[in-house]
Amino acid sequence: MTNESRTTVVGTLATIRDYIRWASSRFAAAGLCFGHGTATAFDEAAALVLHTLHQPHDLPAIYLGAALTPEERARIVDRVEQRIAERKPLAYLLGEAWFGGLAFRVDERVLVPRSPLAELILNRFVPWIDPEQIQSVLDLCTGSGCIAILCAHVFPEAAIDAVDVSQEALAVARENVQRHGVEDAVELIGSDLFAGLGAARYDIIVSNPPYVSCGEWEALPAEYHAEPRLGLESGEDGLDCVRRILAGAIHHLNPEGVLVVEVGSSAEALMAAYPAVPFTWLDFEHGGDGVFLLTARELAEHRGVFESGVRRFDDRPGQ
Repeated sequence: MTNESRTTVVGTLATIRDYIRWASSRFAAAGLCFGHGTATAFDEAAALVLHTLHQPHDLPAIYLGAALTPEERARIVDRVEQRIAERKPLAYLLGEAWFGGLAFRVDERVLVPRSPLAELILNRFVPWIDPEQIQSVLDLCTGSGCIAILCAHVFPEAAIDAVDVSQEALAVARENVQRHGVEDAVELIGSDLFAGLGAARYDIIVSNPPYVSCGEWEALPAEYHAEPRLGLESGEDGLDCVRRILAGAIHHLNPEGVLVVEVGSSAEALMAAYPAVPFTWLDFEHGGDGVFLLTARELAEHRGVFESGVRRFDDRPGQ
């Protein structure tokens, strides 16, 4: 954007509505990718403008005609141009993302929260479990800690363990645990999946692990490459991490417990790898798919299949 164009924008556009419309046009023309909390150029523009002005995302429409100061206009233009130039998810530029109605601190050390699991958690996993009986929850691959923290809000009497192999991710999660005041409920654990959990067992194991195949990761837009690869890519078919979760979960679930895992675009590969396993695929009112549920009983019935799947994976040439 030239200095002349910038001067024209700041000198001509005046209201919140003007800048949302202008930013939306700029994003669309630049061919940005959306998928980190917003679905369209307009939604992204509205999120950027309102956050920059320290206004709520549901600001009443009557205020969209409010005139902005020259300083406010300049800040918005700077952020719009930064989003276009750097091709980073907007949440990284803002330092914040929303999940299940809660705001979380995020940066390049963690994925941007966007999982449909938020809806399931807010519904307290009904009808799959009796929420009044939940005393313990394990969040594998916790990242920013958003799943664990949301679970702590909906199950205030439960103990929540949040596991991640990345110490950098756990540092962000720690900030969010403190931000939401759930230090007594959520324990952060540095561990490669179940390795550091000893004999602990849980009523719910929930995970949004890495599930993108190598080829798919290479083809992702720049916005996704700004996120930590460790949180996205998981081998040739995207199932390296999921295989290990399936093999290990039975050792850490209570008899009436459930395992819930998001596998996104790798759902077909998972069903092809385990054709005899009765995965329950969950539906979401507000969008999203690729999330399966298995009971402790189902995991036990297919334990041999899951364990042999990990052994076959480990025995591949080059492993």
